[in-house]
Amino acid sequence: MPITPATATHSPSNGTAEAILLELVDENGVTIGTAEKLAAHQPPGQLHRAFSVFLFDEQGRLLLQRRALGKYHSPGVWSNTCCGHPYPGEAPFAAAARRTHEELGVSPSLLAEAGTVRYNHPDPDSGLVEQEYNHLFVGLVQSPVRPDPDEVGETAFVTPAELAERHAKDTFSSWFMTVLDAARPAVRELTGPSAGW
Repeated sequence: MPITPATATHSPSNGTAEAILLELVDENGVTIGTAEKLAAHQPPGQLHRAFSVFLFDEQGRLLLQRRALGKYHSPGVWSNTCCGHPYPGEAPFAAAARRTHEELGVSPSLLAEAGTVRYNHPDPDSGLVEQEYNHLFVGLVQSPVRPDPDEVGETAFVTPAELAERHAKDTFSSWFMTVLDAARPAVRELTGPSAGW
């Protein structure tokens, strides 16, 4: 993980794995505490802050990623451009920009807030639960992606029709359609009517 001011305090210097803390929130998104990442996802799940990013190219195609097979949660499934959790006290916008660069090696040329959505999605394969208050972001990507293979198995730019075909035959993350549907008004505003979102 690249060391940046936002991540410096979260990167152990002795080489041991440090517990990653998530920000617990109430139903209104107000911070009420922290929990270790894996513990927050154990059933029934603890409501925590998260973010989801949807980046588009200049043709209005959505950048999807297939999560790396080594991920402990939802490995090998397709999902939105980037998603994750802010560190406690980190602004969701900053976390979204940071993780997009860490996972995909790109900085969006535009990134805008697209609302929030709250959901509870159990993952039958892992037994973990996504109980999230999710901050949504839409934006543009204008440079080639350079995915981190520890995070991303592969990427694809898709039109709405191509997404529908892929969604019918491939496995997607349990949260994908929930976050995409919640972001659609901002997606349509960003990409315009001709893109078909």
